Amino acid sequence: MALPVPLYQAKAEFFRMLGHPVRIRVLELLQDGPMPVRDLLAQIEVERPNLSQQLAVLRRSGIVSSSRDGDTVVYSLAGGDVAELLRAARRILTELLADQQCLLVELREADDARGGVRHVVAEAGAGTR
Repeated sequence: MALPVPLYQAKAEFFRMLGHPVRIRVLELLQDGPMPVRDLLAQIEVERPNLSQQLAVLRRSGIVSSSRDGDTVVYSLAGGDVAELLRAARRILTELLADQQCLLVELREADDARGGVRHVVAEAGAGTR
């Protein structure tokens, strides 16, 4: 009998499954509602086989579902929790980038107060030519 997978391992697998830029872009686009594959292709600008492969990963994981409308395959999010996860990721990234921007401003201010590291580097580089 197989041992159950620990929750932390299941979470790691879940985030690993999300760990591809095309998959994230597909999920972002599907937040606005179902989309045919042709529209996803136009928005994402990847080769059809690459998109098909990434859609298959998302479909197997149960994050997206697909349906046919004649010759057209339409994808949609399987639930609203994925959209909430993407919104949470956006909030986290916004905070991280804001913190980095603040640090960058502080570094530039410190650099300017010291007369600028750029000038020292430029002078050091001038002597090696």
